[in-house]
Amino acid sequence: MNALVQVAGIIDDEEARMLCESGVDWLGFPLRLPSGKDDITEHDAAKAIAGLPAPHQGVLISYLTDAAEIAAFCGELGVRSVQLHGDVADTELRILKDIAPELYVLKSLVVRSDNAQELLAQVDRTADVVDMFITDTFDPRTGAKGATGLLHDWSVSAELVARSPKPLMMAGGLSPANVADAIRQVRPAAVDAHSLLEGADGRKDPAKVREFVVRAREAFAEID
Repeated sequence: MNALVQVAGIIDDEEARMLCESGVDWLGFPLRLPSGKDDITEHDAAKAIAGLPAPHQGVLISYLTDAAEIAAFCGELGVRSVQLHGDVADTELRILKDIAPELYVLKSLVVRSDNAQELLAQVDRTADVVDMFITDTFDPRTGAKGATGLLHDWSVSAELVARSPKPLMMAGGLSPANVADAIRQVRPAAVDAHSLLEGADGRKDPAKVREFVVRAREAFAEID
């Protein structure tokens, strides 16, 4: 998996179709959020995922922490990839890989101001049961571990890329204006955006999405 563009926070079929037509590879569906405020129902998410044209695919973005529950939910939705943002124990990651070896597992590495060594240790411990890592940004004001629209120290992401034997997706405050610089500096395998691609109505803005994809593709080509 390399040079991938993901957009998260899909709200309906129409938005999913627009993203695919704009060149987005993976579409992220955050569900069963701790806040209880999902952007889309599970029924509608499963329908949208089933309708995605190949090679586009839907990714469950989950804060669940129990391996069996994660695997069952992925089966209900019909996804082949799951992005884990919860505090999943290492043992649960290993159980998940045992009971659902077909799942492509992404594990978040949430960057704070002082936890780079902790994240590096997490990579060392879990790289054998994770298919891709994803960096994101912690918001100390709200405690949110992603979808904050905030940047983090890109040097931490770059260090994680250098350390990890598995590919890394970069998220956290990425926009059409900064995604190319982020790719050049960090050299990730993939990038993800969410809130900064939205318009005032809360929907993804087609022009912002297209520019994000173009800037990302250009930068990926440069570092290839």
